[in-house]
Amino acid sequence: MKLALFGANGMAGSRIAREALMRGHDLSAIVRDLSRFSLSFDPSTTFVGNVVVGNVLDPENVAEIVKGHDAVISTVGPGADKASDPVLAQDIIKASHSLIEGLTRAGVQRLVVVGGAGSLEVASGLQLVDTPDFPEIYRPASLAHREALAIYKASNLDWTFISPAAFFEPGERTGKYRIGTDQLLVDDKGESRISAEDYAIALLNEIEQPQFVRCRITVAY
Repeated sequence: MKLALFGANGMAGSRIAREALMRGHDLSAIVRDLSRFSLSFDPSTTFVGNVVVGNVLDPENVAEIVKGHDAVISTVGPGADKASDPVLAQDIIKASHSLIEGLTRAGVQRLVVVGGAGSLEVASGLQLVDTPDFPEIYRPASLAHREALAIYKASNLDWTFISPAAFFEPGERTGKYRIGTDQLLVDDKGESRISAEDYAIALLNEIEQPQFVRCRITVAY
């Protein structure tokens, strides 16, 4: 498949790029700054595609870049170290509008979004971001992801919004994970975790064999 990936040099994006290349997909890795693009691949991994400088906040640029692709992946977000920045958090919302407009212009229907865990429910009607102990540092980005999800739900694209577990970081590629819908998934220790490597597996599986079109799902151990 021909895939376009926004944010290919981020924590999630780099793992998704690696997984896509391992599976032989034709990947367009889209980054804001070409000088910062650096991915480490196994010697056996061949980069089949292009590294493209693009602006996810510009729908005209999005349309130009994604035209002719089978699916688009967005990892837009400030990252854990900048999650408290309200300006960067607003880019999540701006990007949702830009992606919908850009993909529509380009005639690309399939969009898969790396979302946040904050809008997952921990009890009926109570989302993680609204709990008293939710870390303030992550609140701006979490609220922005929640608003973006509502924007995608109102679109006509074949979107899938994939929320990671509460603890989402680099780790081991095991191939083991569970999929849920709107509830925060926890393990037998009461923890909600997923490695970026296993999250990437779940995301590529959904692209290759869609089961949750126009749905929000979550991935955790």
